[in-house]
Amino acid sequence: MLPTDEAVIHVVDDDAPFRRSLVFLLESVGWRVASHASAEDFLATQASSPDAPGCLVLDIRMPTMSGLELQERLRAAGAVPPIVFITGHGDVELAVQAMKHGACDFLQKPFKDQALLDAVATAVRRGAEDRSRDAQRDDAKARLARLSPREREVARLVAQGLPNKLVARELDISEKTVHVHRQHVMDKAEIGSAAELARLMLRADPAALD
Repeated sequence: MLPTDEAVIHVVDDDAPFRRSLVFLLESVGWRVASHASAEDFLATQASSPDAPGCLVLDIRMPTMSGLELQERLRAAGAVPPIVFITGHGDVELAVQAMKHGACDFLQKPFKDQALLDAVATAVRRGAEDRSRDAQRDDAKARLARLSPREREVARLVAQGLPNKLVARELDISEKTVHVHRQHVMDKAEIGSAAELARLMLRADPAALD
């Protein structure tokens, strides 16, 4: 992925010379970079834009708040950007823990410049995909929220592929009533078929049709 105008790479490391070298490398290929000497510094700047595109290049060991603690703070707040952890010798176990909690990658010092650039590009791409998926999920939820309780019941059965006759039998209502509810579902959800309805419901909740 090539650098974009919107994405910002946040470098969080208490080692000033190393931090400056990462900033120089990332800026040399066109990324916009923000430098932070501590996790607290990063949190202070993120308060106004927690969902901004980009990623976090994060040292796993820092004196006051570690990289893992920062990751946990962000998870608790529900706003975790893609993270590339930087680790030292002997920190692999910590890095594995970070990966289990959703980090994109970890690089053990010393690492090649290209390895960092590749990891950052992958992380930014993952963040963009996550935001797109979240936006589609929110849109699907908003459209389905327009349905009445009875329309939701009809929608679920229609999305499972049942014809009106079987939906009517399942809900103990007339086939004509099912037809009316079905049309309301299609109008309110802005869709035209049972297949589209199924996709919309699964986008809102992958377990919706279980």
